[in-house]
Amino acid sequence: MDMIQAKSISQWIKLYRLYRQAFPRYERKPFFLIHSMQKKGKSDVWYFEKDNKFAGLAITINGKDIILLDYLAIVKDKRGQGIGSEILHKLQSHYGDKGLLIEIESVYKNAKNLSERRRRKEFYLKNGMVCMNVMVNLFGVEMELLGANCQVTYEEYYSLYQDNFGKFITKRISKARHPYENA
Repeated sequence: MDMIQAKSISQWIKLYRLYRQAFPRYERKPFFLIHSMQKKGKSDVWYFEKDNKFAGLAITINGKDIILLDYLAIVKDKRGQGIGSEILHKLQSHYGDKGLLIEIESVYKNAKNLSERRRRKEFYLKNGMVCMNVMVNLFGVEMELLGANCQVTYEEYYSLYQDNFGKFITKRISKARHPYENA
């Protein structure tokens, strides 16, 4: 598995197509913002190849001590082959001592896609992520935080967004009550 910083136009086109196919519109940031953040060094856009063929993408938001895995997607015909696990391990290795953080839709709320949410959480737990016991409301969606090589508080998570996106985005983030939190 090759992990490549996206540079060429053909790589960016493949990334853009997978990004639009893999994530619903309401979850996608404007792609020009992702490209701009990469140019400023605030994020990394990773292009993954397996056997010299495009296999997936990972987009991070970079903090001083924490890396937020903002998007992870695998090419449709390559899913179920362990590529997602390989990518997670490559990212953890690449970022070394920095914590790797992810947001997933809450499995504690009843939803039409609850089984999909549970599968997603199990995938990350199986691959070494642990529950941070922090819940956030991100643009009206309740999210759980999972991480590897870190223990993150809500304040640290909020600060990561504030440092990278400013007030426009952070005013749409709030702390949510975790089901296991003391009342």
